[in-house]
Amino acid sequence: MMFPLVLELAADRKIPVAVTRRVLGFSKQAFFVWRENPVSSRDWDNAHRINAALAIHGDEPGFGYRFIA
Repeated sequence: MMFPLVLELAADRKIPVAVTRRVLGFSKQAFFVWRENPVSSRDWDNAHRINAALAIHGDEPGFGYRFIA
């Protein structure tokens, strides 16, 4: 995603957010919406599912992917 890059460039190299977003071609509105909530609910849910699958596999490494899924 481009938004973390915008923050990194603004912090490290002092490149203004307005310039970076114009060059990369996205709206100011989209950037500020992302900044308010950088982790989407889908990303959050996926992370929990991955952690649950890894925990099952760690407890019982003999279980195959069909059981874990």
